[in-house]
Amino acid sequence: MSKYSIQSFLQETAQREDLREPFELENPYLLEVNLNGRVWAKLGAMIGYLGNVKFEREGVMEGGLGKLFKKAISGESNPMMKAEGQGRVYFADSGKKVRILYLQNETLFVNGNNVLAFQDTIQWDIKMMRRMAGMAAGGLFNMQLSGTGAIAITTHFDPITLAVHPDFPVYTDPNATIAWSSSLQPEIKTDISMKTLFGRGSGESFQLAFRGQGWVVLQPYEEVYYANAAS
Repeated sequence: MSKYSIQSFLQETAQREDLREPFELENPYLLEVNLNGRVWAKLGAMIGYLGNVKFEREGVMEGGLGKLFKKAISGESNPMMKAEGQGRVYFADSGKKVRILYLQNETLFVNGNNVLAFQDTIQWDIKMMRRMAGMAAGGLFNMQLSGTGAIAITTHFDPITLAVHPDFPVYTDPNATIAWSSSLQPEIKTDISMKTLFGRGSGESFQLAFRGQGWVVLQPYEEVYYANAAS
């Protein structure tokens, strides 16, 4: 049988039956959720499912007035949806790589645009950065994820993790910053000068400054996001 036959293709791309954890990777770009209850996922990320599953966009008032206000002023560009029922659901996001992290009574922060899905046992909230108000830089809001359970995040290509020490701060491009430890509270750092304005500076007018003890995850790609607040 030719290695390019239809049968060979079907065998190579067949759904893996050995995947039984709540969150599994079918391949580096595709998340399989073995659903028995409810999970949260990025709106529009579902590419297929098996079983009895109902999908519902996150309600405007879901989470109360606090979350609604934060979404409005952050220009959130990552609306969520609920998948509820029993079956298998497959999620992906523009061909980006998917990573699964299992929290054990832990907290971390993730750029909201890089959150693909998380179990219903995870508590989440939108957090605002200091000096955030009035800055026209898309994709800078972040989500705080806490508790015990699986989460799935996405990156363009393979990420790198940088250690942050009290005497060794880390500065990052906001559009390349994926996640960071709960011990860190990044601040917006501006680097605007005449050279920057005329194209002879670093080219990065805004950075995130991480100081303290912890870690930061970066992707080798500057992803520009567009907020839905104005739409």
